Amino acid sequence: MDATEIKKLFPILNQEVNGHPLVYLDSAATSQKPVSVIEAMETYYRQYNSNVHRGVHTLGTKATDQYEGAREKVRAFIKASSTEEVIFTRGTTTALNTIAYSYGRANVQQDDEIVITPMEHHSNIIPWQQLAKATGAKLKYLPMQEDGTLALDEIKNHITSKTKIVAITHVSNVLGVVNPIKEIAKIAHDHGAVLVVDGAQSTPHMKIDVQELDCDFFTFSAHKMCGPTGIGVLYGKKHLLEEMEPVEFGGEMIDFVGLYESTWKELPWKFEGGTPIIAGAIGLGAAIDFLEEVGMDRILEHEHQLVAYALEKMSAIDGLTIYGPKDPLNRAGLITFNLDDVHPHDAATVLDAEGIAVRAGHHCAQPLMKWLNVSSTARASFYLYNTETDIDRLAASLVKTKEYFSDVI
Repeated sequence: MDATEIKKLFPILNQEVNGHPLVYLDSAATSQKPVSVIEAMETYYRQYNSNVHRGVHTLGTKATDQYEGAREKVRAFIKASSTEEVIFTRGTTTALNTIAYSYGRANVQQDDEIVITPMEHHSNIIPWQQLAKATGAKLKYLPMQEDGTLALDEIKNHITSKTKIVAITHVSNVLGVVNPIKEIAKIAHDHGAVLVVDGAQSTPHMKIDVQELDCDFFTFSAHKMCGPTGIGVLYGKKHLLEEMEPVEFGGEMIDFVGLYESTWKELPWKFEGGTPIIAGAIGLGAAIDFLEEVGMDRILEHEHQLVAYALEKMSAIDGLTIYGPKDPLNRAGLITFNLDDVHPHDAATVLDAEGIAVRAGHHCAQPLMKWLNVSSTARASFYLYNTETDIDRLAASLVKTKEYFSDVI
């Protein structure tokens, strides 16, 4: 099944926008959803809508089986050793905040170091800023090379015996850089630090093996990988999660509640207070089924082909600047760019008039924008349903955009 056939499985993509066939190039912000995911969630609401874990009636039992079945699908998808290590959250942001608040407050002290990079999404910066303020720890940034990549020698120089947490994105949502997580994990562990990985931009596009990566925590969101919004995953090594305290308290996560003291359920439920995101988990499970049917290796290969083709087509446009590595094998399937003398929002508006959806702004990465010496950029991001024809449309419309603003000026 090629990308043209895959596209037919996504109802939203088979429409016109502003009189043109839709070209959706904003999957890094959120991917579209195949029929199988939509139907799985609809079936839950139509046929066995019920709360989980609490009842013994038929609907409750089926809902629980599907919810916990989705957890097992996640475990297998990221190669975790146990479902006890898979926590459902509201998304990557919630997962990162949970780590910073629960693990960080208990293990980081004054003058300790938290090491991150300037390429991080705000959700992997602000929690560590707040942790540093609360504890008196020092926030350190790894230097980046000219193309936005990291040098292992520099990483070794900046991670010290004072470092308690290293938090890094697996794939940059702006530069497309794929960071060497396994190597960074070894450096962090050699200094007694834990490694937190933001996997929001990698999990939808490549095989993930958290045991092979040897990261201590790994986070991602369903909505970027053909699943629904409002649900994500926090993976953590079991011994670390067992030592951590919950950050939300209430029903579902308790073992015993007395008048003055309470105890918590075992993993993973002690971190899932309240009625969980049942339909979302079922949708995530269906998304994993879909991605595995297509094949993660095929998806990665397809995106490498697309980004290589896009780099060639877009590099030929005069006055267009592309950010990040130039080698398509060293980057994920997205290209962030600017047109000379054209504000990214204006470029995105003209592209939208042509039926082409791209993202424009700072991409929740203002420190990286400062590093790039720009206020904002435009970004085209590709997924399994995009084709070279989509890129041809993008390139032609960018030329038209450049010509339009040249005439205006």
